[in-house]
Amino acid sequence: MNQVHPMTAAQVAHMVINKEELFILDVRNNEDFNDWKIEGEKVSIMNIPYFDLLDGVDEAMKHLPKDGKVLVVCAKEGSSKFVAEQIAEAGHSEVYFLEGGMKSWSDYLQPVKVFENDEVQVYQFIRVGKGCLSYMAISGKEALVVDPSRLTEAYLTMAQSQGVEITHIVDSHLHADHISGGKRLADETGAKYYLMKSEGAVFEHLPFEQHETINFANIHLQVLAVKTPGHTPGSVSFLINDQLLFSGDTIFVGGLGRPDLGGKAREWAKDLYQTVYEKVAGMADATIVLPSHYADLNVEMNEEGFIGATLGEIRSTNEMMVNKTEDEFIEAVAQSAKTETPPNFEEIIAINRGIDQATTEREQELEIGPNRCAVHHTA
Repeated sequence: MNQVHPMTAAQVAHMVINKEELFILDVRNNEDFNDWKIEGEKVSIMNIPYFDLLDGVDEAMKHLPKDGKVLVVCAKEGSSKFVAEQIAEAGHSEVYFLEGGMKSWSDYLQPVKVFENDEVQVYQFIRVGKGCLSYMAISGKEALVVDPSRLTEAYLTMAQSQGVEITHIVDSHLHADHISGGKRLADETGAKYYLMKSEGAVFEHLPFEQHETINFANIHLQVLAVKTPGHTPGSVSFLINDQLLFSGDTIFVGGLGRPDLGGKAREWAKDLYQTVYEKVAGMADATIVLPSHYADLNVEMNEEGFIGATLGEIRSTNEMMVNKTEDEFIEAVAQSAKTETPPNFEEIIAINRGIDQATTEREQELEIGPNRCAVHHTA
């Protein structure tokens, strides 16, 4: 009998990012599959619920490729391993199951170097299964972490490998789709943790209202907190050396931040307009925009292998950022604001404010699914 093999989330992410051929049989129920799945330019995927395969895989075998890797995925691992064994027994020679299931896919972070000069080097952490992005900016022997996820081990490992100490942590806003690791990472490292006071966090932090610049290391790397409300009232962006704009959830490669999550779409859309047409408008086209989310890896990942683009490139492809009157902009955003909210966003916000707490297992459950933080291009 042919053997089945585990495939880790890291291996799947490598194949997706490097655009390698992969066929996936997803055995979760149709609703879960339609809401969230593994996607990639070279990924082919088919959904047959596990309960439809209990009597055998003969029908499924007709639709599987005869050659190449077949990866079976489910929510936690057990069902996919069972189905993979059946497929191998039926004669397929390269059958894998996703180790840890879609939970492990949601939790994996892929680090990629995005920028380096004599003053600073920057790493992007791509949470491929979630569409979340976080960053580490290193200068001298110190590091700044931007929008860390709850999976803090990834940042600790990177800091150790680079021989640096995490001394500053910033959250661009109060996240609604995932649990922040900012407070946790600060507790683990002793780093200073910054967040807008207006976001309502009840734990100790340094408010950006009183700290508009952060200086660290011998090179005097400057991080400028540019107040950019619109996604939430306390949204900020971070400009490093007039070259790198860590835009949080305000500007994406393929869209703008959603101002409707607080139930004040038109009011906050006006803030977003002022952000785009006044605060960001004066920045150079060459400024590199590094957002905190993406919607489509195939579209938003650049040729260098990270999610980002110059401000000029974004302006040229996103009609929301040019040639709109304030009324036109607000109306377009309001029309786009009817999409779904992130799953469990109210409970996640309460946790990120420090009002509620959750076990690790509950945190995983809350985060399962895609992010829904962007307003895409609207004509």
